[in-house]
Amino acid sequence: MTRRRHRLRVDGVVQGVGFRPFVFNLAESLGLAGHVANDSEGVILEIEGDPAGLATFRRRLEAEAPPLARIESVVAEPLPAVGAEGFAILPSLDSPGTSTCVPADSALCADCRREILDPGDRRHRYAFTNCTNCGPRWTIIGRIPYDRPFTSMAPFAMCPDCEREYHDPRDRRFHAQPNACPACGPRLSLEGEGVDPAADPLREAARLLAAGRILAVKGLGGFHLAARADDQAAVLRLRARKGREAKPLALMVADLDAARALAAVGDDEATLLSSPQAPIVLLERRPGAALAPAVAPGHRRLGVMLATTPLHLLLLAEVQALGAGALVMTSGNAGDEPICLGDDEARARLGEIADAWLLHDRAILRRADDSVAEVVGRRTLLHRRSRGYAPLPVLLDGGGAPVLAVGPELKNTVCLLKENRAFLSPHVGDLQNLAAYGFFQESIRTLQELLECGPETIAHDLHPGYLSTRWAREQARDAGKRLVPVQHHHAHLAAVLAEHGHREPALGLILDGTGYGTDGTIWGGEILAGNAAACTRVGHLSCVPLPGGDAAIRHPRRLALSHLRAAFGDELPDLPFLADQETAIVLRMVDGGVHSPLTSSCGRLFDAVAALTGGWREVRYEAQAAIELTALTTCAAVEAARPFAWEIDEAGDGLLLPCGPIIRGVVAAVRAGADAAEVSTRFHRTLLDLLVEASRRASRLTGLRTVALGGGSFQNGILAALLPPRLEAAGLRPLLPRELPPNDGAVSFGQAAVARAGLA
Repeated sequence: MTRRRHRLRVDGVVQGVGFRPFVFNLAESLGLAGHVANDSEGVILEIEGDPAGLATFRRRLEAEAPPLARIESVVAEPLPAVGAEGFAILPSLDSPGTSTCVPADSALCADCRREILDPGDRRHRYAFTNCTNCGPRWTIIGRIPYDRPFTSMAPFAMCPDCEREYHDPRDRRFHAQPNACPACGPRLSLEGEGVDPAADPLREAARLLAAGRILAVKGLGGFHLAARADDQAAVLRLRARKGREAKPLALMVADLDAARALAAVGDDEATLLSSPQAPIVLLERRPGAALAPAVAPGHRRLGVMLATTPLHLLLLAEVQALGAGALVMTSGNAGDEPICLGDDEARARLGEIADAWLLHDRAILRRADDSVAEVVGRRTLLHRRSRGYAPLPVLLDGGGAPVLAVGPELKNTVCLLKENRAFLSPHVGDLQNLAAYGFFQESIRTLQELLECGPETIAHDLHPGYLSTRWAREQARDAGKRLVPVQHHHAHLAAVLAEHGHREPALGLILDGTGYGTDGTIWGGEILAGNAAACTRVGHLSCVPLPGGDAAIRHPRRLALSHLRAAFGDELPDLPFLADQETAIVLRMVDGGVHSPLTSSCGRLFDAVAALTGGWREVRYEAQAAIELTALTTCAAVEAARPFAWEIDEAGDGLLLPCGPIIRGVVAAVRAGADAAEVSTRFHRTLLDLLVEASRRASRLTGLRTVALGGGSFQNGILAALLPPRLEAAGLRPLLPRELPPNDGAVSFGQAAVARAGLA
């Protein structure tokens, strides 16, 4: 029979995920010969045998790949057959010009879970158990290729048993770089006042948690702060020490049954919770759940994640044995700082927060905070893309020159665009914090070093005051880099279109809090038309002054006063809060234009409506008023609601969506006795009706029928769930983000797409 030989280049997420042993076992089962190896671009293999066997190999290569693998392309070329026998896995080939996909961390798999809970297994209760289907990747990588000597596992020499697993292609730990066991791997330690140094670290840590103490726990991509979730005093103490007054705290539970005891978990939520990414998932709280009120005050939903590592699972098991249940498991930081990485950093930065530190001797090399998501309809909507997802690339159509995009000021990520892959950093945070700015710079260095790519083009936000913009300008001045300024909402539009591979012009319904507009005003309620190459503004919410600038964001009643003045003029309605001493001062600022830039922000409209109900005098975290107003209603209630009056003005230069009629409707409802829940329900219905009609008219004006939905306001589950089907019913094609969040976490990706289009 004629033998043939092929060389296959496999690109994608194919390193650190068990791909080579999969290839080995597949080839061996089909009686094929050859070899496979990692290199700096992905996986390369040569395969020889009869044509039927080769065809089966090619088909099964993609259909049966390991669970963490993501094949992007397979390129084949014929070679002369050499009569080879047997199949081998060769050592990794180190070559310049890295373009392989760096694997993301993966949550504990079912097989490893069974082992650590099995008293007869040699890894029973071992907190660093992993295999090729789970465990740390991104957070322990020092360089590519992903081999043990280039990770923080390098100091741990494998024992004979682990060595045997590591070199057996038929074992699921074949070339699992973090492979270890109690005899040879990392070890736990516990330190802090009152800690028994002779005690088992896990049991002693659980004893402290059960007693109401706060622990700093060294996790996968940094530290968590843990406390007993049913202990009101402990949760309040954690809030006070961390400086997190009101924002909900994330919860960690051992399994799905424990999650269901706290919240409603549907099939899609269960799948997301149990996925290798294991994000924090937003779930509807179950009445009577055994939780301290301070965990999520004023919220209908809880942020819940399953134990992501063996350490977390074992800690929860020990806590449960002492009569406790879920744990608060919030980011190990103070205020808005980035998550702590190393032991010394945690001791210094968390010294006034934690009572004790549960540590281990495996270094964390890369930060990765927990990802956050929810299920909207039948799809996953990301709120924060970090652990488990980053830095897996988002693919673009076509290649081009590399671009570094440095993102916005809030919810920052950075993006390195290399060939047809956009590598986004894990969530960085708000750059107004000095520590976060340091993490921002660290993220840029990390991507450039790992991917061996230093672009000559840097894309940045149009806002001149953003720290990311200032950094980019310093690079232009000191290193001669080419700068591409990108308007914030254009970046949102470009991000959604690029995710969907949509190159042609489209409409963009971009709704968020703030973004510097091309006319010098603050945008945030925009209808755009265009693509990555260029866009124009074809409609927007009416502008009102933002009295005090950022101070108005922290004090929603200022927004209410501004909208009242715009809607009613000098004859303001009789509302209780208008008797406040601040009213006259704020109105003078509005009337005189004193430190009161104009804004068309949808997020600020939410703030104003919330404040008009009589609440939210001050907010203590970003978008608190909008989030809590939305929490007062449901999709079903909104669909059945009676909207307030609204209008659309078709001016010569586009569409104007006046806020005045809506504000007047809200005031009338409040004066008639409507509570905040009724106002929220009717406001959401009004906004949906208005946005659908505005999109329909914008389509008529431009001839465009695709509508990209972007901006932080689409974190609102009601808008994200109800607007797309309504747009479809109007004959339009809505596009929501799929792999990235709709908020500013995707802006760097959009900036990169815009810059790449400009270089074409």
